[in-house]
Amino acid sequence: MKKAQDIMTTKVLTVTPETTVSELAHLLTDNTINGVPVIDEDDKLLGVVTENDLIFQKKKVHIPTVINILDSFIYLESPDRMKEEMQKITGSTVADIYSRKVKTVSVDTPVDEIATLMAEKNIHTIPVVEKDKLVGIIGKKDIIKTIFS
Repeated sequence: MKKAQDIMTTKVLTVTPETTVSELAHLLTDNTINGVPVIDEDDKLLGVVTENDLIFQKKKVHIPTVINILDSFIYLESPDRMKEEMQKITGSTVADIYSRKVKTVSVDTPVDEIATLMAEKNIHTIPVVEKDKLVGIIGKKDIIKTIFS
């Protein structure tokens, strides 16, 4: 059974939290990729930023629903969520828009587990980490290549 280390790409394009949104857009389009890992100066994985994070910046602002009862306002949605959305919409760097909750795999993770994770969680790319450090990345095309190899 093949494992992550057998199919992962080890020369990974990455960004840092300081990378501008414009630089990120150019990186994704120039390399025809849908996302990249976000790392710190020690190659520690901080998260992932994707095309969806960029597209989010163009969405309409959603104002939280409120009701007024006896001169009091009651939010039906979390005001914190509105704050997070506004930060993402107005973000100018990767730090403002990237996802910090990221599914990862280790070099020893079997390919069938990776495929299951991708399918069930609708994930297009999965970082491969060892001791919190990025060592590779696996995309859906890497999984598909195992079918004929």
